[in-house]
Amino acid sequence: MDSTSSVDKKLEREGSDHAYKPTVDTSDVDIAARLTAGKEISFTPEEAARLRRKIDWHIMPLMCILYMMQFADKTTLGQSAVLGLFDGAHINQAQFNWLGTAFYLFFLAFEWPQNLALQYFPVGKWMSINIFIWAVALLCHAASKNFGELLACRIFLGICEGAITPGFLIVTSMFYTRKEQSQRVGYWFLMNGAAIIILGLIAFGVLHITSDSLMPWQWLMIITGIITLIVSVLFWFYFPDSPATARFLTPKERIIAVERIKVNQAGVENKHFKLDQLIECLRDPKTWLFFFISAISNVTNSLSNQRQIIVAGFGFTVGQTTLLGCVDGAVEIIVIFCTVTSATYWKNGRAYSGALAYSVAILGSILVNALPNHRVGLLFCYWISVTSIAPFVVMLAWVAATTAGHTKRTTTNAIVMIGYAVGNAAGPQYWKAVYQPRNHIPWAILSACWFVTAILLLVTRAYLARENAKRDKEQRDSKYDDIYITEVKADGTKEEIKVDKASILYLPVCAGISYGITGVP
Repeated sequence: MDSTSSVDKKLEREGSDHAYKPTVDTSDVDIAARLTAGKEISFTPEEAARLRRKIDWHIMPLMCILYMMQFADKTTLGQSAVLGLFDGAHINQAQFNWLGTAFYLFFLAFEWPQNLALQYFPVGKWMSINIFIWAVALLCHAASKNFGELLACRIFLGICEGAITPGFLIVTSMFYTRKEQSQRVGYWFLMNGAAIIILGLIAFGVLHITSDSLMPWQWLMIITGIITLIVSVLFWFYFPDSPATARFLTPKERIIAVERIKVNQAGVENKHFKLDQLIECLRDPKTWLFFFISAISNVTNSLSNQRQIIVAGFGFTVGQTTLLGCVDGAVEIIVIFCTVTSATYWKNGRAYSGALAYSVAILGSILVNALPNHRVGLLFCYWISVTSIAPFVVMLAWVAATTAGHTKRTTTNAIVMIGYAVGNAAGPQYWKAVYQPRNHIPWAILSACWFVTAILLLVTRAYLARENAKRDKEQRDSKYDDIYITEVKADGTKEEIKVDKASILYLPVCAGISYGITGVP
């Protein structure tokens, strides 16, 4: 169907006949609109709350477990740095840094194709396939004997990770209202902290395995790879693709699930790619603000791969370093929980919550650079800097809450994750052996990046607040309040069925329909 065959052509024929019904083709309409078209739906707040709890119990555990394992898996490289990786795989510090960079270069190269696949294929199934390939690649790390073999494994990990976070953002926006999204993104993202704790305990355990054939870092790869393989199978069978097809919901609950998120005015899912939404995304200033926030903030994410080397450089033993890494995870869980809770309940406070967390992180990084060589004091200052992880979580939820339309949403997610990959690819390169053990130059770079990102968060908030104020002054156009889709019955006759506009997935902007969800600062 061409872009002018739905609302546009109807309007051309409408003229002065105001009784004519604006009608859209079903390919232009979100799956939610088709599910609820022509139905009278009513439900109580108690029913909605009960359904939200049911959704939480069925999808949040799987999301949390998977996000925990994908973070554990990609940070096994950093953990392996103190478990014999340099000797066992015959690599040096520069090659180690390039293993981190290569991961994100291929993440970057495949991010757009991955987001297209998330639009065209069932979200849950596509993520499951990527998780399975990811697990196999992780297991192959244990068989790697040199830099080239490790590089091939990291490339496959980078390719597959491009489906995980964007897929989670899509699913979160399908099942939850805007207010709920910040907390849910926070819940599955704080599993990064749980991953660090579990990885630290596993690493400490493998140090005590006596084996002539495998080194501790190889055991770490095998154990985490097997767990991830099991998770991929569970994900395939139990994770839903959308509320409209979720097997754990009854037919009535599916309709209520769709109706419950109408306040988002962003739709649920549509497999029809819309060029006008792509163009609108590229022209939207907030897309590029989010891109630069993602890119600059993730230049500092290399801290996660370097953390074991940093703590060991403070003067701790290998055993102490692996166990102290568990505290990193606990700190991360606390700061993410506090920041997303603040962003949820502080009215229009996402940017303020993120900037506050960055302020604490900057304090920690300055102290690490300024304090004398006292290992306990340096360790505590390093833990203070871990608060830098929280603002990115808030930003991800912000992106989901301010983007309507499935094509525009997947495109925005892709651009944000491209920024994520660019930052992460650049990050490892400033952790040079010549700067060790205190790493004064890297810590100065961290401080500068966090400061710039905090400013960008506040600039984004100011821009969205201005756009919201401008939108509120515009005169409301009720012309498109009633939208219809044409359904063909079994006997060949056609029937026009009214669709709730709030359930439609962002109709073509050329039709003059806009929901104005520019902001929510």
